[in-house]
Amino acid sequence: LPHIDAFVNEVLRGQGASSCFHRYRVPNAPPFPSYACLSVNECVVHGTAGFYREAMAPGDVLKIDIGVKLRGWIGDAAWTYVFGEPTDEVARLCACGKESLRRGIEVLKPGNVLLDWARVLQAYCEDECGFKMIRGLGGHGYGRRLHTGPYVSNVLPRHPTEWPDANTRLVPGMTLALEPMIAVGSNRVVQHPSGWPLLVEDGSQSVHYEHDVLITREGNEVLTTGLEDIQDVIDR
Repeated sequence: LPHIDAFVNEVLRGQGASSCFHRYRVPNAPPFPSYACLSVNECVVHGTAGFYREAMAPGDVLKIDIGVKLRGWIGDAAWTYVFGEPTDEVARLCACGKESLRRGIEVLKPGNVLLDWARVLQAYCEDECGFKMIRGLGGHGYGRRLHTGPYVSNVLPRHPTEWPDANTRLVPGMTLALEPMIAVGSNRVVQHPSGWPLLVEDGSQSVHYEHDVLITREGNEVLTTGLEDIQDVIDR
């Protein structure tokens, strides 16, 4: 993972950009030490380059989340990679993550509310696919800063105060980072004692996908389009 992290930094610098994750701070945690979030297997998000010390091996699932700052603007996207031939379960989990993102983006249009996004994602992931959408983690607004409102939950709220932004109406010009995070067995995460990596509570496999989306007058535009076309099964 340190080699991947160093490569991310090198590529960003070569483009005149920088990582907006490196040294990022939140309350009660040390500055984020890596240039990218590198999350392996049951670590669903916020993995650091030094957290998982083994080389990638057949069966490993790696989530790479990269935040970029260029000319004062932010980009934030993530994709999941599988090393070696995926098991049937992992293949279904990855397909569920990508399809949930696609279906959710379809309902992001002016006049709809964020609740529509969560309704589509949770129903597809849990009712159709039989997996668990992680609760308590979600997408966000972005622009000149990495994290702005509104918060975009991937699941429906259990009570009115759980997700205050649920009925936020979509309007042209709004930019959202949308990111379903899905696990095989549990919808809960625990924080590693080191401060950053978030692990699926029951240790089951997980995936993470993220697109940046601009709401337009006609509907939306995916600003990170093309991620679907990359080779995400690493077979050598």
